[in-house]
Amino acid sequence: MRVPRERFIILLTVIVCFFLQCTLFKKLEIASIAPNLLIIVTSSFGFMRGKNEGIFVGFFCGILMDIFFGDVMGLYTLIYVYIGYINGCFRQMFYDEEIRLSLILIGGSDLLYGFIVYAAFFLLRKKFNFGYYLTRIIIPEMVYTVCVAVVLYQVLRLINRRLEGIEKRSGGRIV
Repeated sequence: MRVPRERFIILLTVIVCFFLQCTLFKKLEIASIAPNLLIIVTSSFGFMRGKNEGIFVGFFCGILMDIFFGDVMGLYTLIYVYIGYINGCFRQMFYDEEIRLSLILIGGSDLLYGFIVYAAFFLLRKKFNFGYYLTRIIIPEMVYTVCVAVVLYQVLRLINRRLEGIEKRSGGRIV
C-alpha cells in the first residue's frame, strides 16, 4: 500500500514538531512552561484542511504523546483528535492571509487542552487547586504557545500551500 505524498509530509511535520517540542523547546522553558507545538500543528491543519485532516493529525500527535508521556494509553490521542475535529469545523471560515482567527483557535485549543488535562490528571486525583493550575500553568502555556504560533503558523501555511499545489497537480484531494 502506497502512502500518499501529502500524508507523508504531514506526518513528517508532526514528527519534527514533536522532537522540537521535546528537545529545543524544553531548553527554552520559561518558569517551567514550554509551548505546545503539537496543539499548533493539530489546530492549524484542522482549520486549514478540514475535519478529516484535523483528526488524522490529532491522532498521530496524540499517539506520540501517549507513547512517550502518557499514563493512560489513549487519553492524549482522544484529546488531540477532538481538538483536530473541532478546529476542522472552522474550515469554512479559514482565510490563508488572516492570522487572527488562527491564533484565537490555537489559543482556545490550548486552553481546552489544559482544562481536560487538569480534569483527567489532577481533579480525578482530588487535587482541587484549580486557581493555581490555571494561573501558573494553563494561561502561561497558552500565551507562550500563541507567541510561538505566530512564527510556526507561517511555516505551516507554506507547507499547506505546497500540499494544495501537489493535490491540484495530482488531480484531486485525497481524503
